[in-house]
Amino acid sequence: MTAVLDIRNLSVNFRQDGKLIEAVKGVNFTVGKGETVALVGESGSGKSVTALSTVSLLGGSAEVEGSVKYLDREMIGAPETVLRDVRGNDISFIFQEPMTSLNPLHTLEKQIAESLALHQGLTGEAARKRIIELLDEVGIRDPESRLADYPHQLSGGQRQRVMIAMALANGPELLVADEPTTALDVTIQAQILDLLAELKERESLSLLFISHDLGIVRRIADRVCVMQGGEIVEQGSVEEIFANPQHPYTQKLLAAQPHGRPDPVPHGAEEIVRTESLRVWFPIQRGLLRRTVGHVKAVNDATISVRAGETLGIVGESGSGKTTLALGIMRLIDSNGPIVYLGQDISKWRPRELRKLRRDMQIVFQDPFGSLSPRMTAEQIIAEGLTVHSVEKGRNRREMVAEIMTEVGLDPDTMERYPHEFSGGQRQRIAIARAMILRPKVVVLDEPTSALDMTVQVQIVELLRSLQRRYGLAYLFISHDLRVVRALAHKVIVMKQGDVVEAGEGEAVFETPKTEYTRELMAAAFGHAAKSA
Repeated sequence: MTAVLDIRNLSVNFRQDGKLIEAVKGVNFTVGKGETVALVGESGSGKSVTALSTVSLLGGSAEVEGSVKYLDREMIGAPETVLRDVRGNDISFIFQEPMTSLNPLHTLEKQIAESLALHQGLTGEAARKRIIELLDEVGIRDPESRLADYPHQLSGGQRQRVMIAMALANGPELLVADEPTTALDVTIQAQILDLLAELKERESLSLLFISHDLGIVRRIADRVCVMQGGEIVEQGSVEEIFANPQHPYTQKLLAAQPHGRPDPVPHGAEEIVRTESLRVWFPIQRGLLRRTVGHVKAVNDATISVRAGETLGIVGESGSGKTTLALGIMRLIDSNGPIVYLGQDISKWRPRELRKLRRDMQIVFQDPFGSLSPRMTAEQIIAEGLTVHSVEKGRNRREMVAEIMTEVGLDPDTMERYPHEFSGGQRQRIAIARAMILRPKVVVLDEPTSALDMTVQVQIVELLRSLQRRYGLAYLFISHDLRVVRALAHKVIVMKQGDVVEAGEGEAVFETPKTEYTRELMAAAFGHAAKSA
């Protein structure tokens, strides 16, 4: 097999504050013509650094040694003119978050046209025709009508399709896909993977696929390279790696799947929160007088009930109303319909009355780095709620922070550190500690594991289970990762475009879904169709 990419003894070091940081150490692998090779491993393992090294995109602080050959041409130390010709022309990249890769100030047509003009000299009508062809190839419906759209006007899946169109614009030999589906819903994820497989076949592409999700790797790759600490610790065919992993780290990754089922809800457990036909509609206002001409029906007639020690899983695609429903229940946005908390309807309570409830109703967000103040230490972040709610004034705050840090698996000696000094999993533990130190009765968990490595996901699931067991917490667990939901949720509701299309006991929904939409979600998440009821 002809090697499109041949990497030999690649090492990458970064100089930071006078120290040398080893990011990649003596990496060797090849990508053959028409082959898909997956680089897998946890955050910080060196996957992305290895990929960016292929066309010298690491910046001036990187010290790169070894050999990277593209079709027998050496890329390490190659002149900038050669590298510029290869980048985007012969080797193209698809990145994890398209909103950070697409220019928010430029239309789709302008962004794709720039690449065509730079590498092919295509402009005017010829470029426009090619752009329409590319958007059509990647599954953008009615592409001509979308040329004047800006990135924010597209869904997450559509933005990723545009990124793929841009990567394909100049007919590359090698496509580097760096976590291209991590932030997407399971159904959109499945569509993007199918699209990549189809384009690879049609265009005879080679693919270097970077991921921490072994389920995706198993579906798309021919060969796998497992990275840990900057080194490839094991490589082989997909069949070999998954059937008979040799290295302990590979075995650990393959075992890192959320497993088990939630503990039974205690007999006679108290109902914590209930809604009846809850609606969240946002007015559409037009004209100088801002008259209401319609509504965006974000949540329609949602009826839910959660008891102490019980988890309600709320699933559905982006825009289905999952987070809006939870925010409505917590009275953080306006809604219509009864919200009964511990037997009292709080739907009409004023802000002053609601303030005393805030201690009992807490929320943990998807991105811990975005929800933690970079200017506050872990101690200040965790203790903030104690001050706001005047909790246990007589007790030593530092002792209370140390206790909850120990409880969520953090070293109390690190409480003086700032968020950037912690890993992603540790930051999520800080966010959980901030909520749990107030001893709430209900906690909204909004995609708390989606940004984490698989091994860290498993740890957070176990932590949430143990806290629920200890304190009888009621969870509203929002996620598009159905494997995690299955491991945690006693009951599940499925939302689509604001409507609850299915609700029931967790295992019943997973094993025998009643609606076609739920069956599609299950097939996308688990790779096979669920039994219909």
